[in-house]
Amino acid sequence: MVRLILSLVVLGFSSLSLAEGLFPRPAELQRDVDFWVKIYTEVDTNSGLLHDPWNLAVIYEQVELPAHASREQRQKVIDQARSRYQNALQQLAAGKRSKLSAEEQKALNAWPKGTDNQRFRQAAEEIRFQLGQSNRFREGLVRSGQWRDHIRRTLAEYGLPQELEVLPHVESSFNPGVYSRVAAAGMWQFMPATAKQYMTVDHLMDERLDPYVSTDAAARLLKNNFRITGTWPLALTGYNHGVNGVSRAASAMGTTDIARLVREYRGPAFGFASRNFYVSFLAALEVDRNAEKYFGPIAMAKPIDYDRVTLQEYLDVPTLARAMGTSVETLRRYNPALLAPVWNGEKRIPHGYTVKFPRHQLSQPLAQLVASIPAAQRYAYQQPDVLHRIASGETLSHIAKRYKVSVRELMALNGLKDHNIRAGRTLRLPGRVDVDTRVASTAGAGDNGIYVIQPGDSLWGIAKRFNRTEKELLAWNTLNDKNRIRPGDTLRVALNDY
Repeated sequence: MVRLILSLVVLGFSSLSLAEGLFPRPAELQRDVDFWVKIYTEVDTNSGLLHDPWNLAVIYEQVELPAHASREQRQKVIDQARSRYQNALQQLAAGKRSKLSAEEQKALNAWPKGTDNQRFRQAAEEIRFQLGQSNRFREGLVRSGQWRDHIRRTLAEYGLPQELEVLPHVESSFNPGVYSRVAAAGMWQFMPATAKQYMTVDHLMDERLDPYVSTDAAARLLKNNFRITGTWPLALTGYNHGVNGVSRAASAMGTTDIARLVREYRGPAFGFASRNFYVSFLAALEVDRNAEKYFGPIAMAKPIDYDRVTLQEYLDVPTLARAMGTSVETLRRYNPALLAPVWNGEKRIPHGYTVKFPRHQLSQPLAQLVASIPAAQRYAYQQPDVLHRIASGETLSHIAKRYKVSVRELMALNGLKDHNIRAGRTLRLPGRVDVDTRVASTAGAGDNGIYVIQPGDSLWGIAKRFNRTEKELLAWNTLNDKNRIRPGDTLRVALNDY
């Protein structure tokens, strides 16, 4: 009965939100919405549109791309087509109106009658290519069935309009494992800095990749955006552009009218993606709500009924997999937030992590299976990090070569965007490096991982110095009070494998 009432509330909220105009579709932006509907329903990823970025009604040509060609080969086809239309528009900008080539005639026909030479000159410099998305959108509709009910419940819990459930169409086509070129990740495409405000993103766990955790995070972010901006067009635009950036745009323009902001605002970071985020959302809403009209019958994926248990200790992956009667690969499939160091055995599954697994594949409730793991195979601490203190003159490639790892892996483990590193700082190393190199992480602690407490030391400071936690140091040294350490006493800051 409670679930039925909740469903009715959700449906009622949806109809009311549309009726009350929470997501207005200004007439001035209809051509933009139509453009994105076309991209989502008529043009697939083996083709795209050459168009003007400011007037989306101006489409020069649908460019067909070789299906199995490389990125470079496909780009060459796009560049050749763009060059033809640049030449055509330059001819029109010079005043040519008769004896037109095929491209010149198409370019002329694409623009309203009376377009002047100056506008053609500007258009020649701004031709843009938009890859089609129709096949991806259809695939996203199918995938969305796995999470649609959860998303609706989450939105309802936060008092948010149900229409927001279509936002992953715009962001990821409901692909929970996708990464963008600018490091956004997951079904809701969170950037790392934003994500860390709402969930865990580190070298062991990236909850952006968990469609359930990230849905809750997205709901909280959207709710906060709406609290700040006061309108859903601005809140959604802020999801892409940043809520502070959108607030500055509204302040600079003296309006919250989304049509005016899209048409007139010229902020330095307010590019094509930001200008088009709200209209692409409206297009996704149109297509999602009328899916059969555009794609015919759609067989939605079914939601998975998961059993869940939150770990109270650290566990090795093989230990948990054996207890559950499954493989490491299968366990990984249903727990995508855990990253490579956990799966390859360098680290344990963190305590506090909630393991998920399909209920029908378990012989017993998941909590009972975890409880059956022997005490000797449960841990109060994580495998310690292996660190390297950067020396003057060292480069990332030198360090990678020394420890027989890749530069890319070092960058990923340490959240580096480029190869720039500074002497005196520490780098986290993969846990599989040779044991005799691990002393790099305990400089000042002796070869056996024992540190002599100095005057002025605190447990917090020592933990920070050796990249440990206070809880680990307390456990390793059987201490009950973090404040009762004295100069001259010894403290274990690493395990015996050092």
